[in-house]
Amino acid sequence: MKDTFGIIVTSRGIFPGHLIEEAKKQIFSLLEKHGMNYVILPAEATPTGAVQTEGDARKCAELFRQNGDRIKGIIVCLPNFGEEAPVFSAISQADLKVPVLIQACDDRDDELDLDHRRDAFCGKLSLCNNLYYGGIQFTNTALHTCRLDSGEFEKDLLRFDRVCSVVSRMRRARIGLIGMRPDGFRTVRVSEKILQRNGITTIVTDLSEIIASAQKIEDEKQIQETVEQIKAYGKVPASISQEKLRLQAKLITAVKSWLKENRCDAFCMQCWESLERNFGCAACLVMSMLGEEGIPGACESDVMGAVTMLALNEASGNKSAYMDWNNNFTEDRNVCINQHCGNFPKSFFGVPVEISNLDVLAKGMGSEICFGACKGQAAAGPMTYAKTATDDCRGVIKAYFGNGRLLEDPVPSFGALSVWKVPNLQKLLNYMCENGFEHHVATVRGECADILKEAFGKYLGWEVYCHE
Repeated sequence: MKDTFGIIVTSRGIFPGHLIEEAKKQIFSLLEKHGMNYVILPAEATPTGAVQTEGDARKCAELFRQNGDRIKGIIVCLPNFGEEAPVFSAISQADLKVPVLIQACDDRDDELDLDHRRDAFCGKLSLCNNLYYGGIQFTNTALHTCRLDSGEFEKDLLRFDRVCSVVSRMRRARIGLIGMRPDGFRTVRVSEKILQRNGITTIVTDLSEIIASAQKIEDEKQIQETVEQIKAYGKVPASISQEKLRLQAKLITAVKSWLKENRCDAFCMQCWESLERNFGCAACLVMSMLGEEGIPGACESDVMGAVTMLALNEASGNKSAYMDWNNNFTEDRNVCINQHCGNFPKSFFGVPVEISNLDVLAKGMGSEICFGACKGQAAAGPMTYAKTATDDCRGVIKAYFGNGRLLEDPVPSFGALSVWKVPNLQKLLNYMCENGFEHHVATVRGECADILKEAFGKYLGWEVYCHE
């Protein structure tokens, strides 16, 4: 489904009215360029084709309410000074509680006469004043005023689209929890009640149910198709038996079927040690392959890990990975090793991967029941890291996030590996310790910390720490 925005173009009567249609054409063109839909009052619905009176505001609000199930954000355009009160009324009466972007058009130095001047520079301040005191959160453009056909506004629009995607998904997210947390991981405890109050639903099933479903799968065509998908996903050593591949294929099919049946947007799994002992394979490959399909999966029944990964996917448009803050590395205290057993999506690795046995668990349990880990070191490049948590003591959702970089320094270790460089890393680690954050962290390629700050802090009302 295409993203849809509600559009409000406003105008003040004493300023040139011919600027209204010009602004509409430019913003429509930009939205259509990026495959986006829009809802706007027909030109004939108001005397000027813009929202200029309280009557216009009522019509606009009614139209937005009628389309409320598909409007993910509202874009307000001031081609000239604009009418602050009707715009506020339209947004407040529509009561969609979606992000709002405020754009004001540039004046030209040689067009400040009465027939061409805009004064949107001034009008934007008046509108934002009304929104602020009326309790309506809004997103500003990078420049106070800009042209609608400029590269600057195009960047603003695409950023706003990501903010809206995070907010929309978080307010209605469904997180699948497959199996209980391992007893040794109290750190991943979570309050489902706090999540529910914030619109996030947790759907739970016992791991035994998934195992039973996997064991019952007998469709040989389906099994073999999934086996071939596994072989195409990464390099499988010749030592791995066909039976181990079949077990993984059944597990992937069972998990995917349960997630689809329960309309889950993301999930987490109990991956230590019941699955290996009672079914005979690991969960990492399941999380990796489904993550590559856009259904992020977190380890060790970490619900908030799945929440964080889903938000990163929406903020970046890429596939997120989940891992431990794991080791210091080199003498640079802004560099560390972050890794996990082998659950990163293939695109996050950015390099070919090997699919073989777990290392840590296999040492104690035996490799014959531990097949299903994606191994390799993530390729270098910019990234964003994040972690959300429910603070049960204070009844809030909190988060930290920031931008960093994946390095190419080789790591003499095993599993799914990455080397991070984070500015002021010691300050961040201290913040995490003092505020009770877990040892887990999610990350995604590309820089999108500013989008998380806008979405989490401004629109969702979560407590945020943006590390710099």
